[in-house]
Amino acid sequence: MADTSFDVIIIGAGPGGYVTAIRAAQLGLKTAVVEKAYFGGICNNWGCIPTKALLRSAEVYHLMQHAKDYGLAAEKISFDLQAVVQRSRGVVKRLNDGVGYLFNKNKVTVIWGEATLDAPGKLTVKKSAVEAPKGALGEGTYQAKHIIVATGARPRVLPGLEPDKKLVWTYFEAMVPDKMPGSLLVVGSGAIGIEFASFFRTMGAEVTVVEVLPQILPVEDAEISKFAHKAFEKQGIKLLTNTKVTKLEKKSDSVVATIDDGKKPQTVEFDRVISAVGVVGNIENLGLEKLGVKTERGCIVIDGYGKTNIPGIYAIGDVAGPPMLAHKAEHEGVICVEAIKGLHPHPMDKNLIPGCTYCHPQVASVGLTEARAKEGGRDIRVGRFPFVGNGKAIALGEDQGLVKVIFDKKTGQLLGAHMIGAEVTELIQGYVVAMNLETTEEELMHTIFPHPTLSEMMKEAVLDAHGRVLNM
Repeated sequence: MADTSFDVIIIGAGPGGYVTAIRAAQLGLKTAVVEKAYFGGICNNWGCIPTKALLRSAEVYHLMQHAKDYGLAAEKISFDLQAVVQRSRGVVKRLNDGVGYLFNKNKVTVIWGEATLDAPGKLTVKKSAVEAPKGALGEGTYQAKHIIVATGARPRVLPGLEPDKKLVWTYFEAMVPDKMPGSLLVVGSGAIGIEFASFFRTMGAEVTVVEVLPQILPVEDAEISKFAHKAFEKQGIKLLTNTKVTKLEKKSDSVVATIDDGKKPQTVEFDRVISAVGVVGNIENLGLEKLGVKTERGCIVIDGYGKTNIPGIYAIGDVAGPPMLAHKAEHEGVICVEAIKGLHPHPMDKNLIPGCTYCHPQVASVGLTEARAKEGGRDIRVGRFPFVGNGKAIALGEDQGLVKVIFDKKTGQLLGAHMIGAEVTELIQGYVVAMNLETTEEELMHTIFPHPTLSEMMKEAVLDAHGRVLNM
C-alpha cells in the first residue's frame, strides 16, 4: 500500500509550492505535494514564463524592423503568430518537465488530485479531471503534521466585464490568440495589462489601455510611471487614466466598450478585450471555513513565517496576500519550512521584494517610492541618472531610461530604487542585495562597477544624490 503519512504536505505545485517542497525535502522532512492540473502553476504555464517568451519574440521582431539603425539590412519582415505561440508553449513544457525532474531528484511524493482539509493534519484528495503524471499517488486520505496551502490565484472578474474566452480575454486566452487582433482594449495597467499591451502593440495591433487610477503602473514611483506613459504613447499605445470601462457589448466578432472618463462616456469598438484588473486568491473549496482559518479580503491571514491562526496549517504565495509575485511565494515557502524545521529564519520583509514589468521599456523597483518615503515623514535624498548618459546604453541603441534612488538623509539607508529602460529587470537585484545587507550610500559610492555596463548608472544615481554625478 502507498504511504499516506508525511511530515509536510503542500497543496499546490506552483512556484511557491514546488520550491517549498524541494526545500522541505532538503531539510530531511518527508514531503508530498498535491497538484490537480500542472506543475509550475500559473507562473510557469500561463504567466511569468510564457509571457516572457512572447515578449522576447516581440523584441526580436522590433529589432528586425529597425535593422538599419544598427547598420544591418532585413527585408520583408513578418511573423507567424502560431509559431510565436508554439515557441512560448514549448518553453512551458520544458519547465514543466523540469519541475517533475526536481520532484524525483529530491524524493518529493506527488499526489494528483483536488485537496480538501478535513482537520489540522488531515486532508482528502479527490480525482482530478487532468490525467496524472506517471508515479503519482491519487485519491485518498493523507496525513501530515504540517500542511501548507499554496493554491495561488486566478484572474479577478468585475461585473459587466466578464471574460467569455472568445471576445473578452483573461491572460489565459491572451497568451494563445488564434489571430492577431486589429484593435485591442486592455482594462487595467498593472504589470499584466502593460505587458500584454506592449506585446500586441509591437506585433501591430492598435492598443488602448484604460486605467481607473491617475497613473499607469499604479504601484510604481510617479516619476517612473510618467516616463513610461510618454514612452508607451510614443509607441502608439493610447493610454486613458482616471477612466473606467462601464459596459461591454459583445457582437459576433468584436466588442463595443463604454468608456467613462467622468466627463462624457463614449462607445468604442474593438476586435478583442483583455481584462487585466488583478487576481484573487484561490481560497474556496479547501475546507478553510470549516476549520476556522482566518481570511481577510480574499486571502489567508498569516504571520511572517506562513503560520495561520490554526496550528499545523500554513499558507504561502498569492493565496496569502500581496504582492502576488512568484519570487515572493518562493521565498515565503522557504521561510515557512525552515521555521517548521526550527532554523529560525528571518521573517518576510515585504519592503525588500522587487517588482518587475517586462514591457518595452522594462520597469523594475524595490522599496519605497519617493511619495511613500515623504508620507512616512522621512527626510530624504534623491538621485537620478538617465540612460542617455551611459555609453553602453547608447551602444545598444537603448538610450531612453532612468535610474532613481531614494536615501534616508540622516542614516544613509537606501529606502528605494526605481528604474525604467533596457534590462532593468536584471539590474534591480543589485539594489535588492544592497538593501538586504543594509548597505549605505557611502558604501555604494565606494563600490567599483564595471565599464562599459548599464550597471554603472546605478552608481551614478547614488553619486547624483550627493551632487557628485560624473557623467551627466
